[in-house]
Amino acid sequence: MADRHVCADVAGAKSSAVVRLAEAAGIHLSLTTFDVAHAPIVVAAYDEKCWCATLVEMAEVCTYAQLVDEILATANDVRLVGVDGFGGAGKTTFATRLARAAGSCPVVHTDDFATHDEPLEWWPRMLAQVIEPLSNGEAATYRAYDWVNRRLGDELTIQPAAVVVIEGVGATRKAWRDRLALRVWIDADSDLRLRRGLDRDGEELAEFWRGWREAEGRYEAEENPIAHVDLVVDGSPEPEPPDPEREFVVSSRPRAADAPGRRR
Repeated sequence: MADRHVCADVAGAKSSAVVRLAEAAGIHLSLTTFDVAHAPIVVAAYDEKCWCATLVEMAEVCTYAQLVDEILATANDVRLVGVDGFGGAGKTTFATRLARAAGSCPVVHTDDFATHDEPLEWWPRMLAQVIEPLSNGEAATYRAYDWVNRRLGDELTIQPAAVVVIEGVGATRKAWRDRLALRVWIDADSDLRLRRGLDRDGEELAEFWRGWREAEGRYEAEENPIAHVDLVVDGSPEPEPPDPEREFVVSSRPRAADAPGRRR
């Protein structure tokens, strides 16, 4: 079939995003709208046998600008945002785009604290040198790990700002999760994450990645971080949003029912 026409009800404020998503999948939508706050976007697929629309996925498309507005609505002077997830999920990409939408706000990477010998047990140093001072409105000073020369590098200073993104594996760990204005988990298929990692770092680091993923498994078993985030983002959406530099796909909001103000 050359054209597929589907009628769907969607939230009026997001109807244009539905059209763009559907067109990316080769579906032509005729829309009726209703006004429901935070209603999910309906992505429909055509059923040739029944000549009707079959709902196959419920997805929410948000912009990074909308997320920044949500973060700024919290009460803190310095709003720490944790962007967590396993290696290769797309955390750095998401954090970079979020920081750009927040006026090029500072980004602190957990990889600056992790080392070859301590993939995840670096957190006391980050707590003392970054989380605590920024939470108190003070500058954070630390020495980032040099992954090439396997030693601590030059000293870096992060000034307090309205939004500071903490990005990397362990960014929402329980030692400081209650100090975060927003907790985000980037989710992606395990095989895809490994392939992304090896494509980036080289096949010669396959053994390192094996050990790294074992450490991630311990982190997951001990802290179950995904259960404590506000937002789960799809790190490999199919299809992608029409403008991935500005938009992202939300998989779920695990703690949406807990509180309207997000920060507790």
